[in-house]
Amino acid sequence: MSHEMLTRPIGKSGIEASVVGLGTWAIGGWMWGGTEEKQSIAAIRQSIDEGISLIDTAPTYGQGLSETIVGKAIEGRRDKVVLATKCGLVWHTQKGNHFFDYDGKPVHRYLGKESIVHELEQSLTRLKTDYIDLYITHWQDPTTPVDETMEALKMLKSQGKIRAIGASNVSADDLKSYVAAGQLDALQEEYSMVKRDIESTLLPVCAEHGVSMLSYSSLALGLLSGKIGPDRTFSGDDQRKDNPRFSISNREKIARLMADLEPVADAHQATSAQIVIAWTVQQPGITFSLCGARNPEQASENARAGRIRLTSEELNRISEAATTHLTNLDA
Repeated sequence: MSHEMLTRPIGKSGIEASVVGLGTWAIGGWMWGGTEEKQSIAAIRQSIDEGISLIDTAPTYGQGLSETIVGKAIEGRRDKVVLATKCGLVWHTQKGNHFFDYDGKPVHRYLGKESIVHELEQSLTRLKTDYIDLYITHWQDPTTPVDETMEALKMLKSQGKIRAIGASNVSADDLKSYVAAGQLDALQEEYSMVKRDIESTLLPVCAEHGVSMLSYSSLALGLLSGKIGPDRTFSGDDQRKDNPRFSISNREKIARLMADLEPVADAHQATSAQIVIAWTVQQPGITFSLCGARNPEQASENARAGRIRLTSEELNRISEAATTHLTNLDA
């Protein structure tokens, strides 16, 4: 793994970022059994030291906690970071569409112009910066026209407060509405060996319009990390506790997949998780892979995946193994 960290452009924005990015949902603690700020800051700084420039966060990750921790971690290192955060899940207003409750209080999907402007200012304060590199609509709001949302984002871009525009959790029709309304540089969607539906729905439209794909959950919430065996138990508010994807039978199938990946991992002096991440960013249309890390060791492991270059033969071998073992997983 002597290669440099691979970098790619974000759409047509002119911004380059590391193909492996740091996702900070878990750092916010919510649905991940809490967080430890000191360890989280260390994980973020280790990521940067290892060549990861792309850091992705959102206000709703712990209702501002993740952004606050990221802001502390990147202070003095802002020039080394391509910073992505989001808007559209709000608790300062009850406009829009009710989505869920957090600590008994409603959170709505809302992408009205004035709300986006408000959210951005809050994020800038928490992140201790005066601009966001990539600003992403987190979840889509059926009560607000995409044209209005894009008008707000283009205004913020013209003011220099954001550098590029992204969207997340979209349908193919949503995506077409965005690209019709202005320059969309990126989508952020779930993609992994166990969830590949965007290959036929979103990626062809992205390729047509020069939109980058930031994939998240490349390790499927840790299922593909090689570290969650059939005997693992989950507790508290850990979202994996009642998730059928984490059934014992699924984990047995994953264990057989990981055994098949061992020769490829050994050839690259890598872990199985690193091979899974490397495979992900070498799939057609997948530009970046966002990977969570809650301590410096995890950060280093993720970053090194961005230095692996799998051969076409290895890619085919991995894909065949995935097809063999991951067909008919519990959903």
